[in-house]
Amino acid sequence: MNETLKTISERYSCRSFNEKKPSDEDLNQIANAVIASPSGMNRQNWRVIIVKNRELIDEMESEGMNVLAAMPDQSTYKRIMSRTGTLYYNAPCMMIFPIEKAEPAGAELVDCGIVSQTAALAATSLGIDNVICGLAGLCFATEKADCFKKRLGFPDGFEFGCAILLGYADKVTAPHVPDTSKISIVL
Repeated sequence: MNETLKTISERYSCRSFNEKKPSDEDLNQIANAVIASPSGMNRQNWRVIIVKNRELIDEMESEGMNVLAAMPDQSTYKRIMSRTGTLYYNAPCMMIFPIEKAEPAGAELVDCGIVSQTAALAATSLGIDNVICGLAGLCFATEKADCFKKRLGFPDGFEFGCAILLGYADKVTAPHVPDTSKISIVL
């Protein structure tokens, strides 16, 4: 199996991090892999923000947990509470991918998915555990959204797209078992 396929097969969603942060060199390598990602019509309508500020990460997580706790449908909140009770799983670092709207509508979401997966695979290839975290955007759905955007340096007109939590596992789990029944071939 080649190295790329091996990285894909070994990647798992880490939901329990210790306090050790990835090195600046590794974070820069991941960011550089992300900016090499393809995008529709080469718009590159995303940015990469590396967040190492523990206090800011904790504030964002607290705000996101408040949003979850206030939702009428408590299923996601209960799932988070049953796992670890934390939205960011104690990750010491994260990358946020703000996006700018594109035409056709939704094209920016496809591009954001591409950069998120690129970041996850780059991190895994460097031995850095990770989880793609769309719920990191909950803190941008409150009255504090503009404050968080400013503190994070979002460019004007950009909104939260996705995030990836980065660090080293406190508890390693196995990758999910691929379901080959999801594959079909049209002749």
